[in-house]
Amino acid sequence: MSNWKEQVLGVPAVRERSLLKNVYLWMTAGLVLTGIVALFIASRPSLVMTLVRNPALFFGLIVAEFLLVFFLSSRIQSLSPGAATLGFAVYAILNGVTLSLIFLAYTGSSIARVFFITAGAFGGMSLYALTTKRSLAGMGTYLMMGLWGIILATVVNLFVRSSGLDWIISYAGVALFLGLTAYDTQIIQSWNARMGSQAEESEFIRVSILGALKLYLDFINLFLFFLRIFGRRN
Repeated sequence: MSNWKEQVLGVPAVRERSLLKNVYLWMTAGLVLTGIVALFIASRPSLVMTLVRNPALFFGLIVAEFLLVFFLSSRIQSLSPGAATLGFAVYAILNGVTLSLIFLAYTGSSIARVFFITAGAFGGMSLYALTTKRSLAGMGTYLMMGLWGIILATVVNLFVRSSGLDWIISYAGVALFLGLTAYDTQIIQSWNARMGSQAEESEFIRVSILGALKLYLDFINLFLFFLRIFGRRN
């Protein structure tokens, strides 16, 4: 049945959609799924001890997460909407399994407090990116260099075990992922302006999930670095 726009105006109606809004909805759904899985695992000591006593299993899950992120980031345009959605959900579940171990290292109250700190900082940087007239596109190269620098420093600190270097990495990580949050938000905003309500439904879903994955990763990493600074250890 034709809708009122077609009947009154005589032109096909374009469904009002916001890619940016959809990205935030997908990201939130991913975070909720991760949180549910993490709490489920953490509340069952037998499952937690299975992860603790099997380092190969734990690091296998970490590797699987990296591979899945790489696959989704590089191949999502060739996936069906259902496969893209499933891939994002599987990643959120795997992340929930590995993140369940933070409940062994930190108190529940400090985890909750840091989550709200992260949400506030993330929201503030997203709002800045959406309202500023300054283009953040030039930050991309520097942010990627910073990301590789933090990864290298983290690997080095696995061997030297320097508490000073650990603090430097933590604060640098917070600064980096605050920057990435703003940068990725502007990228998604540009996608929204370019193809928001004009894209086909399948492309709309795939791009929404890709954007959600970007912001999800920014949020999770920001949360983990904040936790290293403000978390109260058990």
